[in-house]
Order: sequence, then C-alpha cells, then structure tokens
Amino acid sequence: MPEHANLLRRHRAVMPSWMALNYRDPIEIVGGEGSRVTDAEGNSYLDFFIGILTNMLGYGVPEVRDAVERQLATGVVHTSTAYLLRGQVELAEKIARLSGIPDAKVFFTNSGTEANETALLLAAYARRSDQVLAMRQSYHGRSFAATGVTGNRGWTNLSYSPLDVHFLHGADRRLPQFAGMSDERYIDVCAQDLRHVLATATGGDVAALIAEPIQGVGGFTMPPDGLFAAYKRVLDEFGILFVSDEVQTGWGRTGQGFWGIDAHGVTPDVITFAKGLGNGFAVGGVVARGDLMDGLHAAGISTFGGNPVSMAAANATLDYVLDHDLQANAARQGRTIIGGLSAAAGRFPIVADVRGKGLMFAVELADPRTGEPSPPLAAALMEAARERGLLVGKGGLYGNVVRMAPPLTLSDDEAAEGLGVLIASLEAVNETAVAGGRGPTARREEA
Repeated sequence: MPEHANLLRRHRAVMPSWMALNYRDPIEIVGGEGSRVTDAEGNSYLDFFIGILTNMLGYGVPEVRDAVERQLATGVVHTSTAYLLRGQVELAEKIARLSGIPDAKVFFTNSGTEANETALLLAAYARRSDQVLAMRQSYHGRSFAATGVTGNRGWTNLSYSPLDVHFLHGADRRLPQFAGMSDERYIDVCAQDLRHVLATATGGDVAALIAEPIQGVGGFTMPPDGLFAAYKRVLDEFGILFVSDEVQTGWGRTGQGFWGIDAHGVTPDVITFAKGLGNGFAVGGVVARGDLMDGLHAAGISTFGGNPVSMAAANATLDYVLDHDLQANAARQGRTIIGGLSAAAGRFPIVADVRGKGLMFAVELADPRTGEPSPPLAAALMEAARERGLLVGKGGLYGNVVRMAPPLTLSDDEAAEGLGVLIASLEAVNETAVAGGRGPTARREEA
C-alpha cells in the first residue's frame, strides 16, 4: 500500500469520524514558505485558507521563527501562570491598548473555544444570569457552552446547554421576510426583534450577547455595518454585556478596522481572540473591562495559556502586523479579489453571492436550475481549485459556501494569481453544472 494511502487508513482507524478531511483525496502538508505549501507528493499550492485562518503571516516567517528559537534556547518551554511571564505581560499590554476597552485586562487561553467559554463565564457571573443572546448561523466553538451559543445545527450535538440561549436575526438578510429591505430598514427591524425577544422569551436579567462581526463557519455572512451599534443601544438599556467574538475577524483581517466590530462604531465589553495571533502556535484569550475580569471570586488559571513559547510567537506576530501595516494590505488585496470575483460572478449561474471584507471573502454556490443551496457544487469548486494549485475552505449554514482567508502578507502577484485560479475553477464547475453534472459529496471542516 502506498504510504499516503496507508496514512489515510491509519487516520481513519484512530481519529474520530466527525473530524472530517478536505478533498476526495486528502493531502498531507509537509512544507511551507510564504503563502505557499507543499504536500507529501511534492505538489505546491497557494494557500487561501492557511490552517483555517491561523497562519496569519503565512509560513516560514523569520521574525516568528527567531522569536520562538530564542525562547527555546533558554530551556524554558513552560512555567505556568504561577510565575511572572514577561512575554505574557508584554503581549497583554499591547492587546489591552489595541482593544479600546477602558481599563482592560487580558486572560490567555489555548484556543478560541476556551476564550469564548471564559467570556461567557465572566458575563454570567457578573450578571448572575445563565441567559445569553447569540446570532442565528453563528459558531463559537466545540465545547459544551460554546456549542450552546452556536446557531448552526450542523455543529450542535445536543439539544440542551448549560446556558439559556435565545438566537437573534442579523446575519440572515437573504431570508424572504427581509427581501428588498435597505440596510437601514433591516437594522431597524432586527433591533425591534431584539426588543421583542427580551420582552417575550427571556426571564429578566440577560447576561450577554455574543456575536461574530463576520460569521466564520456561517460562510462569512455578516450584518450591515451599524447593526451592532443598534443592538448595543438596546443592550445598554438593560445592562446586558456585549461580547465580540474576534477569533476570525481580529488583527486587521477585514481591512476595515483592527477588529471586525470597528465597522459598527461600538466598543464591546469583552473581546475574544485566537487563531492568527500565534501564526500557528496555540494561543487564544479574552480582553475585557477590568471590573469584569477581576469580578470572579474563585481562583483560576490556564495551565498552558500564556506559555512562554506561544507568547514569543504571538508577540512577534502582532509586532509584524503592526510594523508592516497589514490591515492596509488586507484592504488592498481584498479589493482586488472581491472586486474581481464580483465582476465575474454574473457569468456563472452557479454563483448565488460573492461577499467579504479585506482578506476574508466567500463565494456561495447554488443549483443553477432551482436556486437551492448546493453543497456538491461547493465541494466541486474546492476540488477544481486544488487541481489548479489553490487551497480554499468551506462553510455556510448548508455547506454551500467556499470561504477564503489568505495570509495578511499576500502580495499583489499572489492576489492576481489566486483570483485567476478561482475564476478558472468557477468556469469549469459552472460548465459542468449547467450541462447537468453533479459535484462530489460535500464535507464539513473544523472551524
């Protein structure tokens, strides 16, 4: 048996079946440099999904590698938070300053799931309530409470939760009941719906609203700018806290602001973050008002959260983002790609929508005959792009959205190359679909 096939067999024998792999013939990535990776068969790919938005600067970044190697050379990989950690303090100071949250404090975790769990704990404790508001089509992690605030049945295993959760409209304006509404009217209707939910479905003191400024697993669906400002005006009347889940939208990726929530002109009470901050090293965290962070009465630690190696990588990554103004690069390259896809979309009946901000964009696929969401066409587009040397991801409520988030360091030439591959792939898939063909069976992917 070839080694690649043998590795796949071994994977399926010992890994859970719900931990799906991309592509009909899954690949093993063994090398990377800049925006490109190489698989075990020697094939090279331009990577537009970077470990699900995690390798924010791309691969083989000398500044990050050198910082990690300097820390490893000390012999100290871990001490725990029972000791002073210089890198942790330095990174917390930067994030507190960048958050815009008054008197901010930071707690580090290992992942976005853990970060959201911590944020929900802070809010529930502060408000003495288990009631939480979340968004339809959202995703906040794979743990018990995080799946409870996930508004996507494909990622929720249980019908019960430690939280009493109520889901809001706001990122679903393509539903028939909102058809034809202007941004202003849609925002007004959603704010009225929030008031109605508070008056009818809740039992009093709600702890928080948790929301992604752009929904990741939801297929990069997003509300119009200003919706969360309208929500926050209502929340503030009732003392309800606002948690912005920036696990995918943080660090300038949208090009419109350093945080995704900046587009709405509000400062949340809590921001959660993870993914790109460590450029591949495990790091997540929460930045919140000091009174909220200090409010918990019980002792708490994160054994591996804020460890010296991850802090070295994260400090170097964040410094690189700021020193090279990668937010501006995200805006520039996003205009090239999103603009090019939007201009080409009219030629392809399979394209239901092109959307995104900065280097966070998506193509939604639909059956050209019925207009229904088409997971097979999304899977076919993924395969077609891979055949042409481009790696992309998938998401959406129905699994019919190809979503992409290249490194923030993406060059002009790489943006043009990726756009060309995407258009060529759409041409191939569209031709087959219009002729009556079908794509391969869709797969899920980890958020």
